Amino acid sequence: MESLKKNEDFKRCYSTGKSYANRYLVLYVCGNGLGRNRIGISVSKKVGNSVVRHRVTRLIRESYRLHEQMFNSGLDMAVVARSAAKDADYHSIEKALLHLSGKAKIYDQKSHDKND
Repeated sequence: MESLKKNEDFKRCYSTGKSYANRYLVLYVCGNGLGRNRIGISVSKKVGNSVVRHRVTRLIRESYRLHEQMFNSGLDMAVVARSAAKDADYHSIEKALLHLSGKAKIYDQKSHDKND
């Protein structure tokens, strides 16, 4: 798993990418032309203190990591946590991420069902 680290990469994703939102997360998706995915996670101070923010970040990262092989490749994804995410458990965050990925049509649900 490769991360989006540079502010300019996040900005490009926000400005040129398409956004999808639900209760817990906002997902911005844009192509990167690299043939591999990069994911960036942003959790603002509105969500909570540093312990809460790091917990939410870990939940999002783990949700993506476990389903990484089902995502289309060549994408930059910026995931922004909403304040409701502070009360969410792992399964809620995972469901929210997969829901947004399905809305964005970047996730192959069929291969997910075969693996279950």
